[in-house]
Amino acid sequence: MSKPISVPFETTIHVRDTCLCLAVQRAARALARRFDEALRPYDLTNGQFSLLMSLNRPSPPNLSSVASLLAMDRTTLTAALKPLERRGLVTVVVDPADKRSRLMALTPDGMRLLSEVVPIWKKSHRKLEELLTDGEHDRLLHGLKKLL
Repeated sequence: MSKPISVPFETTIHVRDTCLCLAVQRAARALARRFDEALRPYDLTNGQFSLLMSLNRPSPPNLSSVASLLAMDRTTLTAALKPLERRGLVTVVVDPADKRSRLMALTPDGMRLLSEVVPIWKKSHRKLEELLTDGEHDRLLHGLKKLL
């Protein structure tokens, strides 16, 4: 009979205390909860807010460019668009220049909702910035951008 392989508990503690991936995942979940709570009265999640904001452009973007900006695959983006389309906040149309591609845009209702929630986002973001001191916000943002 072979001896079971084990990982020392000290390794678990070390990973908990030093793993960037775990720390970013935990922070992302905490941030998501804060923004989800703030946006709940508007029936929006933080992910939907980010998606609506990514469509706020002078020209309608294609699926690939938005997926790249949001760091998600096209299938996930397509699924995320569906509830926003059903609510009449977003349109998805065939790109006249490339029939294989789709363009997305905010509808007037989508733009109206986005304009209502931007002040909520600003207030929530300001509260987060107050938790960070002495340039921590900018350093954190800069560091995270290096990982993209």
